Amino acid sequence: MTVINQEKCTGCGTCVPYCPLGAISVVSKKAVIDQTICPNCYVCVRNKVCPFDAIEKQEIDTFIGQFQHIISDPVETTEQTGVPGRGTEESKTNDVTGRVKKGEVGICIDMGRPGIGCRLRDVEKVAMAVTSAGLKLEGEDTTPLAMLMEDNSKGKIKEEYLDTNVLSIIIEGKCPMETFPEIIKALQKVEKEIDTVFSLGVMVRVDENGYSPILEQMEQLGLPKPYRGKINVGLGRPLITE
Repeated sequence: MTVINQEKCTGCGTCVPYCPLGAISVVSKKAVIDQTICPNCYVCVRNKVCPFDAIEKQEIDTFIGQFQHIISDPVETTEQTGVPGRGTEESKTNDVTGRVKKGEVGICIDMGRPGIGCRLRDVEKVAMAVTSAGLKLEGEDTTPLAMLMEDNSKGKIKEEYLDTNVLSIIIEGKCPMETFPEIIKALQKVEKEIDTVFSLGVMVRVDENGYSPILEQMEQLGLPKPYRGKINVGLGRPLITE
């Protein structure tokens, strides 16, 4: 947790624009941090933005506080998955670890970016919507979000965590290819019910010609064709023949 040392603070306001979620403000000529907004990303600390060293770290002594910090600070590592960040690296390794099989679609919903943040209450709304539509969420070994779940099969997050604010977090899972349209329809409905943003990543296996029927389904669902796609050309696993 970060706090402002009020004796050192001069109220210059240098730190205010550095907070990605706007948690820092100047009140009565002193900077203050709104702890209900601060995601403990430590951007202000790592970049030493205060010319008077008034921003200080305090020990985080709760599980959810530590989780919030680890998921929001890209230089911290999640113990269960062994990699840093909000789940990006775990997600991006899917195409070479082979978790998404032929006939399946991997779904990656990146909540809260860029620079918006998100409450776990909104993460739960999206997770419950897509699981109801047929998405099977990844477990604790492959994505940090699963550690917060009361019922991972339903996308239900433990009640005591719902008001927690994080910089961003990824909902990840997979479904049979024929279920993909229902997942997208669920996302199109729930996006109107949340107070944040998300981006959608889709992972599929393609044939030797680079074809996947998912591209046609995306067009039918009104989604733009991806123009920043990443392709595993088969130098790792799984090979295209497997």
